[in-house]
Amino acid sequence: MKIVVCIKQVPDTKNGVKFKPDGTLDRGAMASVMNPDDKAGLEAALRLKGRHGGEVTVITMGLPKAEEVLREALAMGADQAILITDRVLGGADTWATSSTLAGAVRKLEYDLIITGRQAIDGDTAQVGPQLSEHLGIPVISYAQKIRVEGDCVIAERQFEDRYHVLKAKLPCLITALSELNEPRYMTPGGIFDAYEADITVWGRGDLKDVADTDIGLKGSPTQIAKASDKVKKGTGEIINGTPGETAAFIVEKLKERHVI
Repeated sequence: MKIVVCIKQVPDTKNGVKFKPDGTLDRGAMASVMNPDDKAGLEAALRLKGRHGGEVTVITMGLPKAEEVLREALAMGADQAILITDRVLGGADTWATSSTLAGAVRKLEYDLIITGRQAIDGDTAQVGPQLSEHLGIPVISYAQKIRVEGDCVIAERQFEDRYHVLKAKLPCLITALSELNEPRYMTPGGIFDAYEADITVWGRGDLKDVADTDIGLKGSPTQIAKASDKVKKGTGEIINGTPGETAAFIVEKLKERHVI
């Protein structure tokens, strides 16, 4: 069984967020981690590999430093890693990103593709479904449980306070929730092997069936008008009084703001 897992190196927002003048994130100036949903998807792929055999290929698009998350994935147990990096791919929105990933995946053999539900730096949840559309394969999103039976994949899809059970023929794309599992730790031996392993690096010229109009900032229909770090909230208004007085005060404030 051949599984492709799309992972992303995302900013670690614990140390703050930095932006370029054009409104895009200055990823090179920020500490980074593997996106949580993607990590759960990788763990799911490794477990399927353990049950059914085969190989897991991880792929990411980003700056050269994104090699870090690929080596982390190799240390966890992935078999191959591919980095897509090129200046012309920078500033991509979800459409341009999914188009680029599709151009790379078309060169690979796969039975199953797993992506995270969404990346914590954008929270759009669009890249996985868009990728399936580019490739012309079915998609099951928001998966909280995955299993493979014969030539089909069966997934529990999270839906409000319950879940749907969906079945699709392979090849198929799954978008995974971080709640899907508890990702394994890297082993010391795995870390040593990962940092000695070769990582395949592809650029614009290696993408298959992708138009120049669908990549990078120029190929992104979504343009950022303005971006900023999260705004700090004020301390609010503190009042003292009886329960009845404070309740009346709150009701009056809600009326002033036309909430009630």
